[in-house]
Amino acid sequence: MKHLFILLLSVSVSSAYARETLKIIANPLNLNYRFMTDEPSRREAADPVIELFKGKYYLFASKSGGYWSSPNLADWTYIPCKTISTIENYAPTVLALSDTLYYLSSGSKIIYYTTNPDEDDWKALEKNQYEFTDTDPAFFHDNETGKVYVYFGCSNRDPIKGTELLPAQGFKSASEPVVLIDHHTDIYGWEIPGEKNEKNETGWNEGATMLKYNGKYYLQYASPGTQYRTYADGVYVGDHPLGPFKYMENSPFSIKPGGFIGGAGHGHTFCDKYGNYWHVATMKISQRHSFERRLGLFPVYFGEGTMYAHTVWTDYPFLVPAKKVDFASNDLSMHWNILSYNKKVFASSYLPDFEPEKATNEDIENWWSAKTGNAGEWWQVDLGEKMTVNAVQVNFADHDFTNRAGNSFVCYQYRIEFSDNGIDWKMFADRMKNTKDMPHELVVSEKPVKTRFLRITNTQTVNGKFSLSGFRVFGKGTKKALSGKISGLNVRREADRRHFSLTWDKQPQATGYIVRWGVIPDRLNNAVMVFDNVFEAGYFNRDSEYYFSVSAFNENGH
Repeated sequence: MKHLFILLLSVSVSSAYARETLKIIANPLNLNYRFMTDEPSRREAADPVIELFKGKYYLFASKSGGYWSSPNLADWTYIPCKTISTIENYAPTVLALSDTLYYLSSGSKIIYYTTNPDEDDWKALEKNQYEFTDTDPAFFHDNETGKVYVYFGCSNRDPIKGTELLPAQGFKSASEPVVLIDHHTDIYGWEIPGEKNEKNETGWNEGATMLKYNGKYYLQYASPGTQYRTYADGVYVGDHPLGPFKYMENSPFSIKPGGFIGGAGHGHTFCDKYGNYWHVATMKISQRHSFERRLGLFPVYFGEGTMYAHTVWTDYPFLVPAKKVDFASNDLSMHWNILSYNKKVFASSYLPDFEPEKATNEDIENWWSAKTGNAGEWWQVDLGEKMTVNAVQVNFADHDFTNRAGNSFVCYQYRIEFSDNGIDWKMFADRMKNTKDMPHELVVSEKPVKTRFLRITNTQTVNGKFSLSGFRVFGKGTKKALSGKISGLNVRREADRRHFSLTWDKQPQATGYIVRWGVIPDRLNNAVMVFDNVFEAGYFNRDSEYYFSVSAFNENGH
């Protein structure tokens, strides 16, 4: 077993470039996630697919009552949809052929089509010959051959299958589906359920999707279950859309078990207008319901015949570029640090088990809640000293809401203020007349402010309690950045070779640590953010050799 320490280097994004594009986001994506039709009241979106069609991006996700369009992957417009009768189904897939966009959802044979998805004017395919009702379908169009394929499967027993389709014959299948991906929990630890992949059972292999790159076919799939932070996407690669395929040893390539929000599974990889590749995937909260989920966007690059995704810093602000960028050397991070983590906080009121500190503990899965939803409820953080603040991400928790799909969207109205002394306040962001549902808004200041205190005040009564799962302040501290170096690294492979344990000496003044790993020494792209000097995980391949690195970070840098 191999391990080593590598000092992680970051590639900065110039401020001039950031000002030019002004498209800075942070996961989870700030969409108007819809409340569900059933109890308990909660928002949900999952199983996403993004298609570039006629110069726009179209985002479809489960249980959303519609879909979204965007010119730039940062600004999304919701399009309610009534003409697709299966819009409430799980796991949609879309296919662009010529000037037409086709839609299919899980458990349905009905294919819909439109030439203008900006309008809710979809029609069912008249001579439809599609014959499968299997779960999690995914269309794929091979641009070189012109052939169309479908992949499907969602089971803790059955395999993922695929077959060619004949669009000219109403999407009739060209042959019987073939088995493409089976379960291998004895070899691949990440296919085992659990937050540490610790459960002695088979996970759910699901959400297959296909991508062609440089003549190779990358068949991706998710495991072990959407309710875990270990939900991830792996990949098989082959020379033909129906295989045979070889498992990519760095799998899962899209994984995010740590940080503010976890999960990066059941996704879809696509190419943007400029030739950059992205992976949109499912992230999880799973507190009110196991299917309480959000969406995340991750940069993707290729090397050594396989795929990699940057995930670890994507719940911090990052840039969505308007040009071709080498993602292999640039993870798009703005390099703004978390300034609010575990800082002193105050609030107008709070409920038991929903203390003010839970808005700064870097965990979306718990939250602060005021006693009421009344105007005037407020929450405040003391950064300890004046620091440079570039952005604030406001994550609303919707505590005690009773909303359902018919009354789905919530337009919070509030103001964010800053102060040097906690007495005299100035406006940082005015949302007192807000008319948009923005549950995860990243507020980027046009001009960074130096301040010590920030406060958010509710200005419009809400249906439920005014509550925050994260009030996250990003910027620069006042001290010298950490070197990133750590000491005392100990790597232990357990008797179950799918499990590793790492410990290291605590770094003075560290906020947290980034643990990276890979099967190639200079490709330690998979990573997790932790806030203690211990890392334990079971999502490794039994027969693979791994390399590791650990680096420290804090509010001054890394």
